[in-house]
Amino acid sequence: MMTDFGVRYIVDDVDDAVEFYTKNLGFEVVMRPGRGFAMLHRGDLALLLNAPQGGGGAGRRLPDGLPEPGGWNRFQLRVDDLNSVVDALRGAGVDFRGDVIEGRGGRQALAVDPAGNLVELFQAFTT
Repeated sequence: MMTDFGVRYIVDDVDDAVEFYTKNLGFEVVMRPGRGFAMLHRGDLALLLNAPQGGGGAGRRLPDGLPEPGGWNRFQLRVDDLNSVVDALRGAGVDFRGDVIEGRGGRQALAVDPAGNLVELFQAFTT
């Protein structure tokens, strides 16, 4: 299934990333044309995973350097019960950056994929 919205993450190991997102966060593999690239899908989100210098143009060296994983950018997955999702993921060995935090609109936790990229799990406050 194709969608108009996608997020691309640079990952150290595409196999590890595919296993993380499919096993822990409910993504499905859409295509896997080579070792350095995979496209996953969940709802309206396409997640494109590239190894540096792996597949296609996204992982290629640019004039100012090679793309690399990690950082603070992330995409958000909304959940109904943040505590139970975090407990289940921790039980499955998923690491988190910090604890659950509360903001003005809800609560969030930052899961860390095998390459160090973040996934924000968000539970909105109900009114």
